Amino acid sequence: MSNTQENNSSLIRTVFEWVELLAFSVACVLIVLNCFVRYSPVDGISMNKTLEDKDILILSNLFYEPDVGDIIVFASDNSNGKLGTGYNKPYVKRVIATEGQHVVIDAAEKKIYVDGKVSECEKYAFYDPARSGYPWTDIDVIIPEGHVFVLGDNRYNSSDSRALGPIDTRDIIGRVVFRLLPFDSIGTVE
Repeated sequence: MSNTQENNSSLIRTVFEWVELLAFSVACVLIVLNCFVRYSPVDGISMNKTLEDKDILILSNLFYEPDVGDIIVFASDNSNGKLGTGYNKPYVKRVIATEGQHVVIDAAEKKIYVDGKVSECEKYAFYDPARSGYPWTDIDVIIPEGHVFVLGDNRYNSSDSRALGPIDTRDIIGRVVFRLLPFDSIGTVE
């Protein structure tokens, strides 16, 4: 075999190895994105100041059990105001209470109590003075098994469990683990 033929054969093997490596890498990324993590955009201002409209989030649902303070994305069906019957729009909200906890919202005081204490998630709450007329209603509910109670951090501008009721955990797409975009805010989200 001549030197030229050996070089051509070596080049073909090298190209084939690179194509094989690239195909394997793409397959691994697709498996990870479809099985272990997902991404979701933020649509709206209900999570301001924690998250902004158009932020891109990375979610995980692997071995996930909802916990107070988690930011989750869940499926909704806006056509009848109830969840679980169809997928229309993903909601991004913070878990305020889990199954068995007692939630009381005092509309006059604009206070949220969980098990008799002011919610620990109030430290994330944003009360936009421009929306101070947002209607509040009194709520007194014990969260049923397999459900969570969620609120948007922007308390005056959020469709959440105050209107939707407790959220079925089967409708949770995932817990927010990372903000991917915008680049100046990239990182974990609290």
